[in-house]
Amino acid sequence: MKKVTLKDIAGHFGVSISTVSKAINDSHEISNDLKIKIQAYAKEKHYKPNRLALNLLNKSTKTIGVIVPNILNYFFVQVLYGIEKVANESGYNIISCISNESSAKETKTLEFFDAGTVDGVIMSLAEESQNEDTHEALIDVINNDIPVVLFDRVSENVQCDKVVVDDLEAGYKITKHLINIGCKNIAVVNPISSSSVGKLRLLGYKKALKELGIPFDPKLIINLTIKDDLDLLMSFLLNYKTIDGIIGIDELIAVQVLEVVKARGYNVPNDISIIGFTNGQLSKYVTPSLTMVSQHGKYIGEQTAKLLINRIKNPGLPYETKIVKTSLLVRDSTKKLQ
Repeated sequence: MKKVTLKDIAGHFGVSISTVSKAINDSHEISNDLKIKIQAYAKEKHYKPNRLALNLLNKSTKTIGVIVPNILNYFFVQVLYGIEKVANESGYNIISCISNESSAKETKTLEFFDAGTVDGVIMSLAEESQNEDTHEALIDVINNDIPVVLFDRVSENVQCDKVVVDDLEAGYKITKHLINIGCKNIAVVNPISSSSVGKLRLLGYKKALKELGIPFDPKLIINLTIKDDLDLLMSFLLNYKTIDGIIGIDELIAVQVLEVVKARGYNVPNDISIIGFTNGQLSKYVTPSLTMVSQHGKYIGEQTAKLLINRIKNPGLPYETKIVKTSLLVRDSTKKLQ
């Protein structure tokens, strides 16, 4: 069946294409009677507006490009939910892409967004990109007047709006919590050690130890890569010292650490207390339920989308960085305060 165009509808009613366009968009300039007739006819003929033509006409795609580094991390799922909620309320659609921690994939996606497909970009940097810290494709996007908001994993070398979690404070806060409940040897399992987030959380851990006069022991830190065997590294760790507290730098790793520790006969939390990051579904339903740091992902998504849409409408504003505080949700994987 031939696709009906504005020209076809205009010919049927003997009016201009402009009149039909205004009627379909419910303009007050067109009489109510004619508007109702045109809208009814367009619906009957299954008229669909040509989005590409409208985009060219309005110089806007009403689309936001989003890049996240890891969709298996529930934090990024929450952020996407928040972005989409605000974007849809403001009349924008989103294109979501995953870099899988690869700078090459991130660059390819940014080049696609830079070709006029989106009005703005929201992204969290891949771990590889943070390691390299060059960001040429991202800077090209900004130089081509496409607004960008970075969230969570950001770079000081990129000038744009940012929404960040206070990760240093979060690392400090949970380390102090473990010390306050009596933990003496606190290990850290970090699968994102090259990212700004992983580094800041470890800095917070070190800050808490220093403040309380506890010497930092690098052998208590496991910087996990995709090639590493967690079971083996945990065996080395548990044989090295009497570990009584473990921080998992993300939710998935905290759950895996919990299972490894339980499989070796340790009682959680009586022998070892465990804390993780990101308040997702996994942490609630394992046994025991995991004490977690909530990063308020949905709220961060909402804030990034609001910042970006405001930047699209007001390109001359000074750049802004919003800092979001975390919350500690105490569950059953940590001992109770005495």
